[in-house]
Amino acid sequence: MKKQILLVDDDITLSFAISSYLLSNNFSVYVANDVVAALYEVNTNVPDLIIADIMMPYLDGYDFLEILHSNQKFCDIPVIFLTAKGMTKDRIKGYNNGCNSYLIKPFDPEELVSIINNLLKHNSLSNKFVNLKKDTRLNSVKNFIHNLSPKEISVLQLVIKGFKNKEIAQKMKMSIRNVEKYVSKLLHKTSTRNRTELAQFININGINF
Repeated sequence: MKKQILLVDDDITLSFAISSYLLSNNFSVYVANDVVAALYEVNTNVPDLIIADIMMPYLDGYDFLEILHSNQKFCDIPVIFLTAKGMTKDRIKGYNNGCNSYLIKPFDPEELVSIINNLLKHNSLSNKFVNLKKDTRLNSVKNFIHNLSPKEISVLQLVIKGFKNKEIAQKMKMSIRNVEKYVSKLLHKTSTRNRTELAQFININGINF
């Protein structure tokens, strides 16, 4: 499947030339000539990567980047600034604002494609790592639930509800010392330090009994 690139530049002639070159390199490209149009495109169809000019009417590239980074859905999209602003201070400002790469006009289109491929590869590896971490955590949570005894589950449910050890002992008709042992086991199994952290562990991982 072709990677989708959003090109944002108010220079229509240059936009056509860049998009034609990217299309010839097997990318899918859609163009916006200002930030307002770009935001519409992003909301309609989330791109794999964005190439944006900085100097544009209404809102500039920095505004666009700030809006993207304020939205969890769009904050991980790689952004290349492609601009005539070539001073060192401009490049520093671009990177400080969160762009992934900064290319100065006039530019070599082969270099642009090389940067695009590198960013897409890096982003793909990052996403795989994030998904792996999620899968690992999910398996860990499943194993935790599976290895709980019925009494541990009962104690855990009461701890989450805020019951003290004495109250749990009365409800479950066992000694306070045994309740303390169960609570200690639960803390050890979840690598938590106290009842508050234990409750947070259950809530964060969406565990329901």
